[in-house]
Amino acid sequence: MVFPVQSLGYWMADVVNHLWQSTVCAVVAWLLTLMLRRNQARTRYLLWLLASAKFLVPFSILIVAGEWLQTRMFVPAQTAFSTVIGDIAGPFSASVGVAKAGSAVLRIASPIISAPVAAKQHEDWLALLLLGVWGCGLLFLLVSWGRSWWQLCAVVRTASPVMQVGGVLVLSTSTRVEPGVFGILRPVLLLPEGITDRLSTPQLNAILAHELCHVRRRDNLTAALHMVVESLFWFHPAVWWIRTGLVEERERACDESVLESSREALAYAEGILNVCKFYVEAPLTCVSGVTGSDLKKRIVRIMANQAVRELDLRRKLLLGLAAVLALAAPVVFGLIHVREVYAQTAAEKTGIDDTWQGTLHAPQKDLRTVLKITKTDAGALKATMYSIDQGGQPLSATTATFEGSVLKYSIEMLDLTYEGKMSSDGKSITGSVTQGSKPLPLVFERTTAETAWAIPEPAPKLPPMAADANPSFEVATIKPSKPDQPGKMFGVRAARFKTINTRLSDLISFAYDVQAKQVIGGPDWMATEKFDIDAQPDTPGSPNRVQLRTMVQKLLADRFQLKFHRDKKELSAYVLTVAKSGSKLKKSDGDPNGLPALFFRGLGVLTVQNATMADFSQLLQSAVLDRPVVDQTGLAGKWNFLLKWTPDESQFGGMGIKVPPPSDAADAPPPLFTAIQEQIGLKLDAGKASVEVLVLDHVEKPSEN
Repeated sequence: MVFPVQSLGYWMADVVNHLWQSTVCAVVAWLLTLMLRRNQARTRYLLWLLASAKFLVPFSILIVAGEWLQTRMFVPAQTAFSTVIGDIAGPFSASVGVAKAGSAVLRIASPIISAPVAAKQHEDWLALLLLGVWGCGLLFLLVSWGRSWWQLCAVVRTASPVMQVGGVLVLSTSTRVEPGVFGILRPVLLLPEGITDRLSTPQLNAILAHELCHVRRRDNLTAALHMVVESLFWFHPAVWWIRTGLVEERERACDESVLESSREALAYAEGILNVCKFYVEAPLTCVSGVTGSDLKKRIVRIMANQAVRELDLRRKLLLGLAAVLALAAPVVFGLIHVREVYAQTAAEKTGIDDTWQGTLHAPQKDLRTVLKITKTDAGALKATMYSIDQGGQPLSATTATFEGSVLKYSIEMLDLTYEGKMSSDGKSITGSVTQGSKPLPLVFERTTAETAWAIPEPAPKLPPMAADANPSFEVATIKPSKPDQPGKMFGVRAARFKTINTRLSDLISFAYDVQAKQVIGGPDWMATEKFDIDAQPDTPGSPNRVQLRTMVQKLLADRFQLKFHRDKKELSAYVLTVAKSGSKLKKSDGDPNGLPALFFRGLGVLTVQNATMADFSQLLQSAVLDRPVVDQTGLAGKWNFLLKWTPDESQFGGMGIKVPPPSDAADAPPPLFTAIQEQIGLKLDAGKASVEVLVLDHVEKPSEN
């Protein structure tokens, strides 16, 4: 029952499905009315009314009813398990803000999530445009009908009661309106003054009988219901086609009723013609009048006064079958669909390629984790992990294997590995995740539609700041860091520049892309006193690296009163080059204009994402090494890699961290220089280089906020 539509979104596809289904119902109703054209008009009217009501009742409701009924009748054998909801910041996150000293973090920038593609944005705008056009049409109809209704209300308020006929109040009005029934809950019959002088007693009685038939049939109520359909689906030709059929069969049904009771066809026809002579304007909305439908055809049928056939058994069975199919088919579809889904679950959900979920019990907080495993055309596994309580960003596994009943995957960027064994019934995987030194238990359960956790939608990407912008910080809060505050943070989040435990020397090194030894002079407090900064740019958008440096430079000049001059000096330095074996770096598929992300998962575990060699060199010289690092790799572009080494006591002085003695374990990572060569194919050599230095002329502690 679902029509495959590549449309503007799920809701647009649902609308299109509903429209074509309703159109089919309208065509079926029309075919049935043709077959019953010699039978009673009230039967044909009911068919048109059902076609109208179909526009308000999607088949999907009946399908859902069938699915619900089937779930009550058939419960699949699935392992139930409870979810543990955490309020988390835990080991998976690749965007750690604050960490303990043992796992220091230096954030150059937060990772930026990819934006929806341009085609999707175009579809969204087109959907909004169509919605606006639909709203204009709806408003036009409501205003038009409201105006007519208001006019009729005014006529009724000024009309005078004349008599009651069949329990219906008859009102006389001086306004030239067609004789007709007004109102739904308490209908009244409106007659224009002087109409009784134009009609004989038999003619008047026939006209009144016609109007009372409208009251008994509740025609104003059904007309109002179809007006709801017209207002919602005014753009669909079938809606107006149904309206024509409703009006025609409604009047024919009343004509048949009048002729059955009186048999005075001539008086009835003359009465209708006299009313038309007296009133030549079109009937108003929501009034069941006597002159509706095709007048010429009505007069011919009235004068012919042919007996109307009753429905024979064959036609009754056909109508009953059509009704059963219209109601039962969607319900049966829902029943079959659910059974097929459960059958597939029982028959097919035994392989590793599926969606799994489990709760990782981290030392401080629990993390809900979803693992999606698929197979490529070549049969290789592809695994993607989502940490629900850390934003749910997709984390693609570097490797994923399933041998025998053992699943293994690793995410290099997070220094994370998992190994687990699938149960004999294929419903769970019991194993542990390792990120650092201590493994943590993690049991995955196979998901179902009922138990699956919702993966959060990715946050919308902030558009880039204009390339020609010269931004400054509109508001900047600078506070002394708390003495007992752990960790270190330096980066951009949602266009705000934030730092934690940052020294002035750190700010200068970043702003002017220099190592601490390239800053000459300045007071002692520059290297000891730390600050927390929260600054908002005055220009919208996400800044690039140059714009961010520009804003920090202006902040230093404005709030720290920094003044300096440049000079050249030969210093001990490290030179970064490509090793003879060649580079082992992987190109980044991130935003080429986005900010890089460089962060430590621990001392000697560095994750680099969307970063240039200049970014990497700057991090080494500012956070890890004690001298400038000169990039001579000649490698352009941005890169992703993981670097693991065993640090020594000379490293991480830029972060104010005391490195513990190196481990003697056989599986300990190599020293930094060896790791750089073996793991990423680069080479770091010590030497001397003539580098630019900043000679500080003046600096002050930051001004008050």
